[in-house]
Amino acid sequence: MTLIKKILLFLKRESKLFYSNIVDLFSNILFFFLSIFVFVFSLGADQELLRTIGLGIIWSLLLLSSTLSLRKFYEDDFNNGVLTIIHMGGISYELIVFLKILSHFFFVQMPFLASIPIASLFFDLPVNEVYNLIFTFIIGSLILSCLSSISASMNLLNKTNFAIGSIVVLLFSIPVIIFSVGINNPDINVNSLINLLIGIALIFLGISPWSSAAFIKLALRNK
Repeated sequence: MTLIKKILLFLKRESKLFYSNIVDLFSNILFFFLSIFVFVFSLGADQELLRTIGLGIIWSLLLLSSTLSLRKFYEDDFNNGVLTIIHMGGISYELIVFLKILSHFFFVQMPFLASIPIASLFFDLPVNEVYNLIFTFIIGSLILSCLSSISASMNLLNKTNFAIGSIVVLLFSIPVIIFSVGINNPDINVNSLINLLIGIALIFLGISPWSSAAFIKLALRNK
């Protein structure tokens, strides 16, 4: 079997797992909207205040919602031996991680795109800011998927404190939120921020497969 066929079979398996666990995705989206309701009701009816801080709130809640699926990233496949079986089938751990990141990006992060315009209505965001939010989320969510891969693979080595992985995601995602929110600042060069985001995405896309694979190998040795 060629490598391309193995990759296609892997992605097909990931899509089936996604549809079988689609309730988890709806739970994450429900958490996202409930959190927005909490912020809107707590801040009151000041539309100017909501419009000013709305972009940052939406991005922060998108980040928190994405961390809810951290334990699903590798843990099930690690515990039932699927990762080892796939590796024995001729796919390296680095490629497995890369494909997992792409699967997480398409099947977990991208469904939130449909939620962003609806969430923007609650904060009365201008149309151009909604477009910028969607554009930066496409780039930023790929970075979040890479960070989720690293933190989830770290959690395989630590069965007692899963908060460490979430802390890693939150810390390294701060620049993503800063650049994504700052894109609407008229005094800042938009192209520079977009290039920075793309650069960060490419860096993590290059680092994540190797670092996550290293953590997975260590976890398998200590299993």
